[in-house]
Amino acid sequence: MMTLVARINDGHANLWSAIRLRPPAGSWYVPVKTRFVEGRVVVSGYLDSIRGPATGLRVGDVILAVDGARVDSLIKAWTPYYGASNQAARLREISAALTRGGPGEVRLTIDRDGSLIKVLAARMSLNEADLMAMLPHDRPGATFQVLSPEVAYLKLSSVSGREISDYLKAATGTKVLVIDIRNYPKSFVVFSLGGHLVSQQTPFARFTYGQLSNPGAFAWTESVDLRPAPPTYNGKIVILVDESSQSQAEYTTMAFRSAAGAIVVGSTTAGADGNVSPIPLPGGLSAMITGIGVFYPDRRPTQQIGIVPDLVVRPTIAGIREGRDEVLEAAVSHALGRPFRLPH
Repeated sequence: MMTLVARINDGHANLWSAIRLRPPAGSWYVPVKTRFVEGRVVVSGYLDSIRGPATGLRVGDVILAVDGARVDSLIKAWTPYYGASNQAARLREISAALTRGGPGEVRLTIDRDGSLIKVLAARMSLNEADLMAMLPHDRPGATFQVLSPEVAYLKLSSVSGREISDYLKAATGTKVLVIDIRNYPKSFVVFSLGGHLVSQQTPFARFTYGQLSNPGAFAWTESVDLRPAPPTYNGKIVILVDESSQSQAEYTTMAFRSAAGAIVVGSTTAGADGNVSPIPLPGGLSAMITGIGVFYPDRRPTQQIGIVPDLVVRPTIAGIREGRDEVLEAAVSHALGRPFRLPH
């Protein structure tokens, strides 16, 4: 059943009622964040500030094998069980699950700056909040940050809709507003923030929906628009995305991208935009599908494609080892027209 659902290539469509049985089955993880970088699974951070480093793994380590099985062979074996709208999202899910299993230790073979090392890492039981921490690739720290007198930064993983006016006030006088959507937004701010980014009514999306009276037929909605709301942010808008940007994050990106001169920087998103429709299955199982089609106003599709950036920038293994956010630095450098480097 899991492989059947995965075959429709929809990131919303997995056998969610039995997701813990998806290989590698188990609810214990090595407490590190992992992601695909330059085609390899890389340790990008820790999920626990004490037990993460205690595993012996370092940020920037490349995982080559798990309990003697090569990572490339595991990806090939597990791929049929992972429903995703595109390969970037599928690899995101597989990398997050790579160290999952039962309680105890797991043998990892890693590449540490060219040296092969064996690590015996202890797994720990993680709750839902811990697992959600695997997803964002945004900047640590406060929701709103002033990176320099010219650059304001806002990440949506912890954004509060009630504090939009405070963010805008704090950004007054800056030349660039970076909106980081390498995450899933905590609050729905498409209109409450988006209205401050446009000076006139601006269409950004339209939908298709199934016609119940004519099964198999779909109809178009009118466009969805942003309407201006004072005060308008007059600097440049830079939006950061990657494979962690899915569903509401993609819809939000479409809205903010419609602002005059806005630019999207990063890599292709997960391609699973749109409202979800639950599907009950025999045996008490359940799945979902994407229930509507999401398009740009000119009817260009987004689903399975994702939001394609204007400027493609991906992290590197070397950058992760150095603790750099290369995507953010490249985005701000592009907006300012000169090199920008974040202080460490």
